[in-house]
Amino acid sequence: MVFNYWNISFAVIALINLAASVYLAKRDDLETFQKVAQIILVWLIPIVAAIGLWLFYRSQDVPVSSSKLFGGGVNKNTNITGTGD
Repeated sequence: MVFNYWNISFAVIALINLAASVYLAKRDDLETFQKVAQIILVWLIPIVAAIGLWLFYRSQDVPVSSSKLFGGGVNKNTNITGTGD
């Protein structure tokens, strides 16, 4: 039974490292050398490097804003002061 726990933990670590490696390989803001070096770090320091690099780059990404309100309304940036007649 102990052997199965080792297999499960190894599989979980491998999946986390694989996900982090794919995430790093798909980044457009890194050069090839940086990608290779960071992927090697992910596999040399299994959990810590994978989660650390993922958190670091996630904080560097521009957050996607939610949809804006639809509709017209008053635009406070205009200097028009007419009555509409």
